[in-house]
Amino acid sequence: MSESCSDNCQTCGKTCAERRVPQSMQAAPNPRSNIKNVIGVVSGKGGVGKSLVTSLIAAALVKQGKNVGILDADITGPSIPRMFGIEGKAMGSPDGLLPAVAADGTKGMSTNLLLENDTDPVIWRGPMIAGVVKQFWSDVVWGDIDYLLVDMPPGTGDVPLTVFQSLPVDGIIVVTSPQELVGMIVAKAVNMAEAMKVPVLGLVENMAYFVCPNCNEKHYLFGESQVDVLAQEYEIGATAQIPTNPTIAALCDAGKVDQEVVTAQFDLRDQIQLVLLEEVVQEFAGGAFPVEHHDRVVQEIFQVQFFIHQFCVVG
Repeated sequence: MSESCSDNCQTCGKTCAERRVPQSMQAAPNPRSNIKNVIGVVSGKGGVGKSLVTSLIAAALVKQGKNVGILDADITGPSIPRMFGIEGKAMGSPDGLLPAVAADGTKGMSTNLLLENDTDPVIWRGPMIAGVVKQFWSDVVWGDIDYLLVDMPPGTGDVPLTVFQSLPVDGIIVVTSPQELVGMIVAKAVNMAEAMKVPVLGLVENMAYFVCPNCNEKHYLFGESQVDVLAQEYEIGATAQIPTNPTIAALCDAGKVDQEVVTAQFDLRDQIQLVLLEEVVQEFAGGAFPVEHHDRVVQEIFQVQFFIHQFCVVG
């Protein structure tokens, strides 16, 4: 070891007897879990519709015949069980915690599935919350899952950091809203993903506009769309817009996002479309792959084209 050694082998290009191999911080999944892809749904601020986007993506994937799970990492503000109409509680087994299953087959794990009452507050400090997120990955028996969607809390704090470090996240979808202020918020989410070597798969602008049920004109309630500008600035290839639609909100409140939103039970001008191409056929050894190969692996075996078409307002 040289006298000038910084003791940081990750930044050193020399080879010596004392060189240490960087240890992965990723947690091992439950032995009964076989999860092919992990996609995070994030935003830099709250109230933009991450849980809605997560639910719509899950419902669309299930309609394509995929096995889908949702890890609700918004520990203190969970909403996934309500959107899918899940009223029961998670059950234990000798192999681990069993996720709840929605009517369409979507598996989910959330703190609301563990609390006695849905309205009980989760008054925990950051380390405990981060620990629960890791347990949702390691202790839950997910079974065979094509896509595990992680509904993250807003911001770039403990939980997103835990997810990026502990789970083999293949990419993230950033959710935003039309206000100009969100440019800074999107930047925070994108910069964190870049720092953690996680690719940004798409940018979704929620509450983009409102379609008048009488004149069919679009009204931009929160200002003109910023999604294309932001996508160009941060080189995000896939974008989507979701309009403000009271019908969607009502279906989510009724717990029917999986049964109604992506079906023809009400008059949709354009169905939600979410296309994930190039099925991942290669399993990552040990549930992880070296950071230095991340971009190459993603480009070669994990290509995502993500777009959501607008809903019509039910007349």
